[in-house]
Amino acid sequence: MTIVVTGATGQLGRHVVAGLREQLPAGQIVAAVRSPEKAADLGVEVREADYDRPETLAAAFAGATKVLLISGNAVGHRVPQHQAVVDAAKAAGVTHLVYTSAPHADDTPLVLAPEHKATEEIIRASGVPFTILRNNWYTENYVQNAQQAIATGVLIGSAGAGRVASATRADFAAGAVAVLTGEGHEGKVYELGGDVAWTFDDLAAEISAITGKEIRYRNLTADEHRAALIEAGLPAETAGFVVALDQNIAEGTLAEVTGELSALIGRPTTPLGDGLAAALKEA
Repeated sequence: MTIVVTGATGQLGRHVVAGLREQLPAGQIVAAVRSPEKAADLGVEVREADYDRPETLAAAFAGATKVLLISGNAVGHRVPQHQAVVDAAKAAGVTHLVYTSAPHADDTPLVLAPEHKATEEIIRASGVPFTILRNNWYTENYVQNAQQAIATGVLIGSAGAGRVASATRADFAAGAVAVLTGEGHEGKVYELGGDVAWTFDDLAAEISAITGKEIRYRNLTADEHRAALIEAGLPAETAGFVVALDQNIAEGTLAEVTGELSALIGRPTTPLGDGLAAALKEA
């Protein structure tokens, strides 16, 4: 068996490779990356795999039994990139393709969902046996919010009382490892997330507990939030995305607690405070 992990030098990919190395001989693991020189420390075979250069993918997937397609980070360009990966996996005779998607990607207003929905459709149409991992939000995504709150004493947002069932990247990576090394996951779609859905008031309280500094959450209107982010130096497009995501959260799109991730990994997901404290130390 040979497992190829795409995007292996990314923050999620590194956790996946490390988790696979704990269970499999290094010779069964391949790190498929855009910049091989960045993967020398992974301790496994490294192959070039650039989503934007499909000609690199055939060699990257040669002999692969399973492929983990970690979704690309080039928002707006991911569908053709993922199409190239799926095509190459099919041509290589891959018998199990695992994809990191978004919560309820096929039926959600989540701003990030359309490219994931399109990719899921491409995977289904390919005929390659698949597993879809619909990952909720990463706890680490809130490090910058926490740093800003620590500096100002205020956590700002426009999510209202909306909840986020986040988990850490290590938790989601462990879920991917469980699927890649286990049996009976083909054809399954997993809705993965944390065991607890928290509010931004809860997030402020956890930042307070970590730092010993009083932090409060200030809920803004969408327009106020966008203006504050732009004033803080974010590009208008980025600010618009952040606000759109908070509106999704207010609507409940990231609030679902399914228990499927903790069931896959055989342990509770990492509590918000623990995950955030560790991420802040590494930041």
